[in-house]
Amino acid sequence: MIVNFQNHASNERTFLSWVRTAVAIVGFGLAAARLGTHASPLWSEVLMLCAGAAVIVLAWVRMQHVRKRIDNPAELPDDSSLADFFLILLIVALFVLLGSFAIHVT
Repeated sequence: MIVNFQNHASNERTFLSWVRTAVAIVGFGLAAARLGTHASPLWSEVLMLCAGAAVIVLAWVRMQHVRKRIDNPAELPDDSSLADFFLILLIVALFVLLGSFAIHVT
């Protein structure tokens, strides 16, 4: 039996939800680029692909950080990792990017 199985399973589910978010970001970016009547610039597609990849990398870093904290037998104070901050910052930046895209399309 895995020690702290519930905590590790929860950590992996959180990681997989971030991966699902990254897939949605990439899918939305590619679909939005193809829906317009005029050709969209290549940089917008590349930016969405890079953003999705960044979400996956940051989520993986966060998962590894939390895994080490779960496996550590000592009581540790609750600290927010730097990856959490960058994930939230990246999601906010993507909403701004999507808003500017919506304004550009209309």
